[in-house]
Amino acid sequence: MGLFLILASLLSICSLCLGQDCQGEFLQNVDFPGTDIKFVYAADATHCQHLCTHHASCLFFTFVRPDWTQDRRNFYCYLKSTPSGQPNRQTALQGVTSGYSLKPCGPHPVPCLSEVYPNIDFPGADYRFLFTADYEECQRACTHDPFCQFFTFANGTFSNENIRHKCHLKFSWTIPITYIVEAMTGLVSGFSHSVDMNPNVEMHGNSDTACKRKLFPGLNIPGGDVLEIPAVSTEHCHALCTAYPKCTFFSFDRSGFKCHLKENPDEITFQRRGSVTSGLPSRFCRPDNSWTKMPFEGIDFRGSDIGFELMDNAESCQSTCTSDANCQFYTYVTTDFKNSIFWRRCYHKRTITMPALPKVIKLNNVVSGFTLRNCGPSAPPLNP
Repeated sequence: MGLFLILASLLSICSLCLGQDCQGEFLQNVDFPGTDIKFVYAADATHCQHLCTHHASCLFFTFVRPDWTQDRRNFYCYLKSTPSGQPNRQTALQGVTSGYSLKPCGPHPVPCLSEVYPNIDFPGADYRFLFTADYEECQRACTHDPFCQFFTFANGTFSNENIRHKCHLKFSWTIPITYIVEAMTGLVSGFSHSVDMNPNVEMHGNSDTACKRKLFPGLNIPGGDVLEIPAVSTEHCHALCTAYPKCTFFSFDRSGFKCHLKENPDEITFQRRGSVTSGLPSRFCRPDNSWTKMPFEGIDFRGSDIGFELMDNAESCQSTCTSDANCQFYTYVTTDFKNSIFWRRCYHKRTITMPALPKVIKLNNVVSGFTLRNCGPSAPPLNP
């Protein structure tokens, strides 16, 4: 809750964003200096623009292209914002591309990223490997694997002969992540009723069998941690484990809202710990998302704010979040909160749920790209 004073200013940013015209065009060799929120890696300017669009407060961006030569910041995507909603300055700069968020253009679903990138590596985030004849087959493997969001393929002339024709399938989160979960009197948090916490439709198929969660209350599974991520409940932690390809089981510590995703395909052992519930992911069954409809009283989902409105109660806050296509989760401030300045504020929130790259580098004789699942039947053919 300590960031609310800072994040309150995002109301004006959100209002400006909604009032702006849709500006989808790119400005080549133009920099928007300063006013950075953060930087992320992007494959190209189009990817950078979509990352800005999916970020809660980004209004415009500058992308450092592969032909940039002043230093080694190629593929840096600088997400930016100002209270006015416009860059403070525009300057000519060779090797960069700038542009604007597509938020004013309407709801922003996960985009089709059909380009492939020769001699570009997306290092990290690997969860599965296989050998394929060419990068087209590697991209098809990524497209048909429900966990895969992007890939890198080492071709037949790659320097290391042992990994030629190796296809690296890679993962990024496709469900909204609540990066900070805290206990806080006077707050109510929850999820949009439209949010999909089990997006891997192909994995679940059209099964009529409802998932039955296998939980072990009061038991911790020691070791094997691959990721620790905040969660508001055991059901939330279970959904995170199910969505993560390396997760074989999990342990949720409700005393600190910590969800420990674990990997050990060989064995499972337990130790008693009263504040912990462990469990197994669900596969090939119809997931139960009823927990996402519950309000969580005394809980703050801090950060990731789009903006806020004044509401009479938490139910209205949840309803407006559900009706807003850009809202994934919310926090409502009741009159029990210690600071009356924030009473009745309903904070809408979102995080990036499109392919996000841990790093991008130049590397000879590899080809990288994204899944085509988001492209639909009208997807362009793979490049020859």
